[in-house]
Amino acid sequence: MQMRIRSMGVALRFAESVLLSGGQRQARRNAWAAVCENRRYAADRRHDALVSGAPPGPPSGPATGPATGRPARRRPLP
Repeated sequence: MQMRIRSMGVALRFAESVLLSGGQRQARRNAWAAVCENRRYAADRRHDALVSGAPPGPPSGPATGPATGRPARRRPLP
């Protein structure tokens, strides 16, 4: 059996199909899709910051304090 591999991507997918079971393969694809989505989201944030004139630093919000970069204090529940 002779098989011609056209690209590195095809070779990697072939090796993945031989070595990994179906569930692991799907999990890897889902993880990679999430990485690509996060990269697109970050690129959109950078673009929006450039268009609006704001500095493209980390977002301030509930995860970080206003200027310290430390976690924000949570308010006690009433």
